[in-house]
Amino acid sequence: MTKKEKVNFVINTLEELYPEIPIPLDHKDPYTLLIAVLLSAQSTDVRVNKITPLLFEIADNPYDMVKLSIEEIREIIKPVGLSPMKSKGIYGLSKILIEKYKGVVPASFEALESFPAVGHKTASVVMSQAFNIPAFPVDTHIHRLMYRWGLTNGKNVVQTEKDAKRLFPEELWNSLHLQIIWYGRQYSPARAWDLDKDIITKTIGRKTVIDAYFKNKRK
Repeated sequence: MTKKEKVNFVINTLEELYPEIPIPLDHKDPYTLLIAVLLSAQSTDVRVNKITPLLFEIADNPYDMVKLSIEEIREIIKPVGLSPMKSKGIYGLSKILIEKYKGVVPASFEALESFPAVGHKTASVVMSQAFNIPAFPVDTHIHRLMYRWGLTNGKNVVQTEKDAKRLFPEELWNSLHLQIIWYGRQYSPARAWDLDKDIITKTIGRKTVIDAYFKNKRK
């Protein structure tokens, strides 16, 4: 298979499996999505979705959020991990939103990435899922699968994002990154990986990855 054929196979297979794509993090607007994505760093969407209703019941907008202290925010979000950094980030970005943006989340990579505790991946998710602006946020699932499929060298997420944007049509980025995440969780996890169920990797996967899989299976 040529690389273009591999890319088309990925697109067609994912479209067949996921014609409708649920967004993993529960939210109701750009602000609650921004907070949920910030909380998801080094945590799971399931855990975040259990905590955000508790937080948003008290404060689902920046004006109510800054009425809480950093310590109060930290106490609520503690189960998701990294609560000292995340609570400061939530309070700090809420304050900036009020002071600079009248409480409205800006649809700008530059602005979002200037907020405390908000990196490029978080900004990309918000731009894509809240504002429908083309972006390709790379999480661990996408990074792993792009390498398994031989579509990136796997050195770092920055390179993986560049390769994904180069290979896949821009009009598909917003849906495709979610489809890859769901596929990674269901068919190509990091652990307990069953190649027979992973049709994409089985069909187009990097030879070294396939060989390593069977080597581990023989142990």
